[in-house]
Amino acid sequence: MNTDSPNPDLLRPMPQRIDETARQLLAGDKGLLAIDESTSTCNRRLAAAGITADAQTRWAYRDMLIATPGLGDSISGAILYDESIRASTADGRRFVDVLVAAGIIPGIKVDTGTTDLAGHPGERVTEGLDGLRGRLQEYRALGARFAKWRAVLAIKAPGGMPAGARRPPRLPSRGCVAANAQALARYAALCQEAGLVSIVEPEVLMDGDHGLAECGAVTEEVLHAVFDHMHVQGVALEAMLLKTNMVLPGTDCSAPASPAEVAAATIEGLRRAVPAAVPGIVFLSGGQSATQASARLNAMHAGDRGAAPPLPWTLSFSYGRALQEPALGIWHGDASRRGAAQAALLHRARCNRAACSGSYDAAMEAA
Repeated sequence: MNTDSPNPDLLRPMPQRIDETARQLLAGDKGLLAIDESTSTCNRRLAAAGITADAQTRWAYRDMLIATPGLGDSISGAILYDESIRASTADGRRFVDVLVAAGIIPGIKVDTGTTDLAGHPGERVTEGLDGLRGRLQEYRALGARFAKWRAVLAIKAPGGMPAGARRPPRLPSRGCVAANAQALARYAALCQEAGLVSIVEPEVLMDGDHGLAECGAVTEEVLHAVFDHMHVQGVALEAMLLKTNMVLPGTDCSAPASPAEVAAATIEGLRRAVPAAVPGIVFLSGGQSATQASARLNAMHAGDRGAAPPLPWTLSFSYGRALQEPALGIWHGDASRRGAAQAALLHRARCNRAACSGSYDAAMEAA
């Protein structure tokens, strides 16, 4: 027996060179536009803005976003939903083809949402693994080159728990962290089997009165669990991206944090928990305002100048509301405002691209 030969079970060949797609998504200080809201979430967002929430309006809104002239200068990829990856423009061009023509890589959200986690009152687990292999193959045939799966973890128990339910001593519980980490890892392995880059999104929610340090500790714990499970499932880290929250004080916390403090706490936790083999980390906005999301991302790059050692991964953005909301507020379902809304989206994309090089400045908002 040749003891110098590696165990073939431990060899992890790169699936179909999808690591190249992962690098393309990170190139040129560009980021991702997350327009992957489910039908119910998109309807709620439209209704909250006083806009009719129906299939035609959802189509018109997404058509406006996808067709924004010049979007590919700052956006490398767009995360779609099942409804939009199958949609076409009024003149018959598939949304996917419009994105590709603009130099934007199409992606797809593949989880089916969260549900109550049995035995863990007040906590959620993300579903969608049943039938995922077939759905990934279909989405790849439709033009997707990457996918996304989101898990949500709360630091404090939300309200509305059943009467008499036993409240966990702290949230998230170890059971909730493990259940979501395992699902993320299984999803990522299936994506790589299908030739798709997997965007792995564990989100520690902002809701609560926790401080910066507690968010940092929980985020680090969650990331350790996610990468432990991905190792067990044989996920090639070079062919995935991590999408995660910044380390932030809770929305009800009385101690605010400056962009520099957020940047330092976030990078400290990432250094401890994210393997260097991961090519990039794209942050979610998670309820931050558009300008907060840009300023905090900028602080991570401005603060890393001359850092020793340098960061092993690229830091970028994968924003939903922080990119969309200004455009949504202007558009308001009115076709005559389409151009102005697209200009607002393009402005936010440019601000975040500038933040990826540490060159964003508040003066850009007055331009």
